[in-house]
Amino acid sequence: MNILVLNCGSSSLKFQIIHTDLDLIDKDADVQKAKGLIERIGSQSLVTLQADGRPPLKVAAPLRDHKSALDYVVRWMVSPEAQIPGIRSLADIHAVGHRVVHGAEKFTRSVIISDEVIDGIEDCIDLAPLHNPANLKGIYAARELFGVGVPQVAVFDTSFHSTMPETSYLYAIPYQLYRRHKIRRYGFHGTSHRYVSYRYRQITGKDREQIKIVTLHLGNGCSACAITGGESFDTSMGLSPLEGLVMGTRGGDLDPAVLEFLVHKEGMSMSELDAMLNKQSGLIGLSGLTNDMRDLLEEEREHHDRRAALAIAIFVQRVKKYLGAYLAEMNGADALVFTGGIGENSSTIRERVCDGLDWLGIKLDPKTNADLPRGTEGVVHAADSRVHIHVIPTNEELLIARDTVRCVKDAPRRW
Repeated sequence: MNILVLNCGSSSLKFQIIHTDLDLIDKDADVQKAKGLIERIGSQSLVTLQADGRPPLKVAAPLRDHKSALDYVVRWMVSPEAQIPGIRSLADIHAVGHRVVHGAEKFTRSVIISDEVIDGIEDCIDLAPLHNPANLKGIYAARELFGVGVPQVAVFDTSFHSTMPETSYLYAIPYQLYRRHKIRRYGFHGTSHRYVSYRYRQITGKDREQIKIVTLHLGNGCSACAITGGESFDTSMGLSPLEGLVMGTRGGDLDPAVLEFLVHKEGMSMSELDAMLNKQSGLIGLSGLTNDMRDLLEEEREHHDRRAALAIAIFVQRVKKYLGAYLAEMNGADALVFTGGIGENSSTIRERVCDGLDWLGIKLDPKTNADLPRGTEGVVHAADSRVHIHVIPTNEELLIARDTVRCVKDAPRRW
C-alpha cells in the first residue's frame, strides 16, 4: 500500500509517501518514496519537495489554505516531473494517515476517521487550540481531494501515554475538576516515544515486557518519558505541550502564580500570556537570541555569550531533573535513549546531560559520542556503564504509515 502521511500545522504541511504493508512491516522493509514541507501557508508559501532520494526541489507558490497546499502536493506527486515509482494518479494513494496532537481520553489508539471521529477531535480543540484545528484542516482537505473511497486514519500524540496510572496523570487539584473537565496530564510526542521504544526492542532483542527505559525527545519541543513493560508510565508534558522540559520557545515547568503576578504588574491579557508561554519563552526567552540550540552552542563557544550559556545550562539541568525523577519512579532503568533534532544531532548536549550521573549508573563514552555521525543510530555508553545509552533517530511518519495499514486491514498493533 502507498500511504500518504500528513502532519499539518497552523501554517504548514509536512508529508511523506511510504510504501508499506503487513508483510513489509514484519520484514522492516517499508520504503519512503517521497517527502516534503510547505511553510507559510496563507501567503507566498515556501515549498520543498523531494522524490525517491533525488535532490530536493525548492520553489515559492501562493497557497491560500491547507486544501491549496495539499492540492499542490498531489499535482506534483502525480506529475512526470516527480517520477515517484508507482505513483501516477490519485488512485495510487491507498490511504492517508494523519498526525493528530490531542485525543484526550476519547482516543487511546489509532482509528479510521469517520464523522464521529472528526466530532471527537473537534471536542478536543479546547485542550489543544493551537494544534487540533490545524490537524482537522488536513483531514478536511484530504477528504475533499481523495473522496470517501480512500480511508483516512488518525494517529494521536497522546494515545501512547494513555497507559499512565492515575498517580502519574492526575494533578493535585480538586478531583471534581478532573471529573468535570478532564483536567489531567495527557503527554505528547507519544508517536516518537513509542517508535524509539520499539526500535530499542529491535536493537536489543528484548521482549516488550522487559523494557524499562527513559526516552528523551529533545528538539524545538522537548519531552521525557518513563517506559516500563513497553508502556508509558510517566511523561513530562501535561494537559498541554507547555509543561515539563525547557524547549525552543516554551519554558516548561512554571509556578502558576507567575501568571497572576504578570497580569497585575504588566497588565497582560490571557492571549498575551499564552503567546509569551508558547512563543517567547524557553531558549529564546532566556538567551534573547534564538530558539536554535546549534546557534546557542556556537554563541557560547565562539563569543562566550553569557545568556546563551545560561540558556543551555538551564535546558540541561531540567533534563537531568526529569531523568533523575524517572529513575527513582522506576527503581532504575536499563537504558537511556536520546532522540529528536537535538538528541540525535548534538553530541555536546548528550555529554552534558550525562555528565555527573555516574552514581546513577549512567556513564557516557566521550569519544564514541563525539564520533557518532549526526542523525545516525548508535550506542554511546562507556563499557562499564550500568545504564546503556542509545541514540535512535525518531521516525514518526513511518509509525503513522504502519498504523494506517493496520487500521485499514484491521490488524493488531504489536508495538
